[in-house]
Amino acid sequence: MLFYSTVDPIAFTLGPLTLRWYGLLFSLGFILGYFIMQYLFRKKGYNTSDLDRLLVYIFVGTVVGARLGHCLVYEPDFYLSHPLEILFIWHGGLASHGGTLGVLLAIFLFVRKSPYRFLELGDLLTIPVALVATLIRIGNFMNSEILGVPTGGDFGVVFLRLGETFPRYPAQLMESAAYFLTFIILSVLYLKKGARLPEGCLFALFFFFIFTSRFFIEPFKEEQADYSTGSIFTVGQLLSVPFIVASVILLIYVIRRQRHSSSEN
Repeated sequence: MLFYSTVDPIAFTLGPLTLRWYGLLFSLGFILGYFIMQYLFRKKGYNTSDLDRLLVYIFVGTVVGARLGHCLVYEPDFYLSHPLEILFIWHGGLASHGGTLGVLLAIFLFVRKSPYRFLELGDLLTIPVALVATLIRIGNFMNSEILGVPTGGDFGVVFLRLGETFPRYPAQLMESAAYFLTFIILSVLYLKKGARLPEGCLFALFFFFIFTSRFFIEPFKEEQADYSTGSIFTVGQLLSVPFIVASVILLIYVIRRQRHSSSEN
């Protein structure tokens, strides 16, 4: 089945102000995430006023990490030759792996000056972050970017706006669906299990689900880097492996820690 995409990346224009679908979906994700975090904080009896400061940390960490990740990992030759271009974020170019590291650093810096624990806060953030990631990938589809490879058949998405006449795999929507499924699974686990889950369990599962799905979807995407790995794996796949391994190690650790704590009691 063929789907012909003629989506305009510009949602609407108000005088001199132009609003793009990507920016709207990105902002919507953060707004919804904020309300979800408010609910989770109230549920645990935490001070919701702390969320304003946390949101700033997360937003800055996401943008800076994603920008540096794209510039230094996917197009290092260009950006190291034109370092000022790194600052021109409106020219496009954000990498989710870098954004993830930026968020981790943001959480670490936030908890240093707060009563919260790193894994405790990480568990709460996984649910809204999975939703944000879902909406961002839809924004990528609206922008006709992060394209899938040609399907070689009579199925897929034809991006007419790019002047193409052949179908591609809807890689952006494939990732968005995987992230939304992660959001649903983590939400159900939290609502059903709650305090019975080991601290850090949702955090570990989030990284495992997100980056395992990335690993298997990457071959359906055009290579994002301006160089080749010289192997059967793409840059995106290789970048996902450390997160997958770390998530498994963390999951084993938090489960064993809870069992050890239960045996002592």
